[in-house]
Amino acid sequence: MPAQHDIESERELWDTYAAGIKDEVFEAGPVFRWTQYASHGPGAELLGSAASALEIGCGTGRAMAALAGQGVEVTGVDLSPVMVGRVSERWGSSGVRVHCAEVLDYLRGTDETWDAVYSVFGAVWFTDPLKLLPLVASRLNPGGVLAFSQPPAIPGAYGPQGMYKGGFAGKALYTYRYSYTPRGWLGLLRRSGFESVEASVLDAPTEGHIGTLIVTGRTPRG
Repeated sequence: MPAQHDIESERELWDTYAAGIKDEVFEAGPVFRWTQYASHGPGAELLGSAASALEIGCGTGRAMAALAGQGVEVTGVDLSPVMVGRVSERWGSSGVRVHCAEVLDYLRGTDETWDAVYSVFGAVWFTDPLKLLPLVASRLNPGGVLAFSQPPAIPGAYGPQGMYKGGFAGKALYTYRYSYTPRGWLGLLRRSGFESVEASVLDAPTEGHIGTLIVTGRTPRG
């Protein structure tokens, strides 16, 4: 049985998450990193020389602000109205544009294209890749880059993984995370029309800690 996404329930979940982020996180400066560890791993160079970029599941907006500071025309989309409101208030003056929408609906409804689409522990982790990846490919310019990061799959646990908000008490708000091996992600990207695909797990800076899956691919140049 496929995952049963309830978008309104998921929006409430992410609104709750956004409201709980401490003010000092939003007050911090721009930063672009793919991993969950400070000063670790690659940076925005994975996006190549993109002049325009879309972040799907843009979260706090710090990565968008960092790209905007480098002269990239940046757009973000996030499901949570609370998060979009906080991002717009904090980073609107930096030139980023933020839309509140479900990512599949947004990609289906826009005519805009980008040189790069990226996700840092964001929408790629929480959206069915069989639906998402072809849409991303359709909104990338020729030779455009898709790049995303998320935690690696727990061995033996692949595909959609259910996740409740917080603990296991209270209102049943839940979403799904999509986890695959690096080899599995390579197959999904190729199936969606991407070339030059790469996927690997970057080890954590501390031995035995959780690493970071980083995946990239390009659309054909035509």
